[in-house]
Amino acid sequence: MQQPRRTQISSRPSGSLPYVTSAVGIEETVGSSRARRSSLFTQTIIWVTGLICLTLLLSSLAQAWSNSALMQRVQSAQQQYQQLRDKHDTLVKLANYYKDPYVVESEARQQLGYVRPGEYPVIITSSTTKTQPVADHHHKQPVQQGYWQEWWNAFFGN
Repeated sequence: MQQPRRTQISSRPSGSLPYVTSAVGIEETVGSSRARRSSLFTQTIIWVTGLICLTLLLSSLAQAWSNSALMQRVQSAQQQYQQLRDKHDTLVKLANYYKDPYVVESEARQQLGYVRPGEYPVIITSSTTKTQPVADHHHKQPVQQGYWQEWWNAFFGN
């Protein structure tokens, strides 16, 4: 059985170009419809891909900025740590220096004017300077009284 053949009736006049009639709105061929759908799909894919790339770019820039800020904080903390470490080392050296009893004795003699029992302090003055009173380190100096104690003594005596 053979199917009857359909005759295609075209609304365009013979010899006219398909895109001219399509522009007028007379007819749209299946190929042009498919091409338009394909073009829309391609444009959508391009836009989505572009948005994804832009999102990835912005997120990587934000991550790089965050990493830079963290690295600055790490460097600052390392510098602070090194300064504290240097100060600690200095203090340890000073502590070890002052553990020596000869150093303690020398500091006491030079800065505080201490003498051992049986020794006498000697103060050398030059002839060009005025005479300075010699301080006797063996005797205790009287304790300074408070301001109100001085008033009490002034009014009521000792």
